[in-house]
Amino acid sequence: MGVILGVDGGNSKTELLVATLDGEPVAFVRGAGTNTHGVGADGCIAEIARLVERAGADLPAEHGAFFLCGADIESDVVELVDAVRRTGWARAATVDNDTFALLRAGTEAADAVAVVCGSGINCVGRSADGRVVRYPALGWETGDWGGAGALGREALFLAARAEDGRGQPTLLTEVVRAQYGMSVGEVGKAVHYGRMRAERLDELAPAVVRAAGDGDDVARGLVDRLAEEIVLLALRALADLGLTNADVVLGGGMLRDGTGPLFDEVVARLSERAPRAHPVAAVDAPVVGAALVALEAVGAPPAAGERLRAAVRAGVAVETVGG
Repeated sequence: MGVILGVDGGNSKTELLVATLDGEPVAFVRGAGTNTHGVGADGCIAEIARLVERAGADLPAEHGAFFLCGADIESDVVELVDAVRRTGWARAATVDNDTFALLRAGTEAADAVAVVCGSGINCVGRSADGRVVRYPALGWETGDWGGAGALGREALFLAARAEDGRGQPTLLTEVVRAQYGMSVGEVGKAVHYGRMRAERLDELAPAVVRAAGDGDDVARGLVDRLAEEIVLLALRALADLGLTNADVVLGGGMLRDGTGPLFDEVVARLSERAPRAHPVAAVDAPVVGAALVALEAVGAPPAAGERLRAAVRAGVAVETVGG
């Protein structure tokens, strides 16, 4: 029997799920991040190739669905489509932004939008009549703020000002010191001079949310700002699609658990400004959504997708490959 490939390529990790055409998992492999804006299309394909090799599936697959971080604008997608086609891993392939994998994994609803808030932030949406909305989400250059990276940078900024007296006292000062074992000022110097990768500031995000929950006003301000950005993205997608009664899938590392001050604030704001929308906490990993797209592309019956979801939720062993 043939197989399908589902790939979710994120900023911090990449996952490959191989399944038979009736939805039985064959392999589940995890590796390093594959943001094409950082590693390029060739680097992205090289990392996925490591996962494909470890999975040991009988290729070519009947269909491969590759949802990749960095596939943000048309030229990104075209480049990645060409790169995937050259591999010969699948007889046919779907290639698009990784937020679409979250959308497919998060809901069966025809009218839906998804906001991913992980290392970065992005939003996509679809409607029952086949329309799709997507946004560049390139960062500050396209008006975007959010995700663990942005939260970590702001936390360092505000902690530095608190430490030297220019800013309001905050628990974030101790958060930064505890995370890196040095003063806030030393952390700032380490990042500036390249002794610490700026990406490591993502590590601060969970502690910032906890500090907000503990009543720290400065941290609460950051969490409120992030919640507002998430809600604004969802509202924009709903408006662009002309939807009011739709699922809003919330996922990514900052939202995946469906609990905590950030998630609660997002839900509260959505209920006020889009009362007919239905917030949905992502349960299944986006790679499941990628595999479901591949199954649908080969005409597998709905029971195959249900079997795949159930198997992954029951606990498919994940093998980590380096990185």
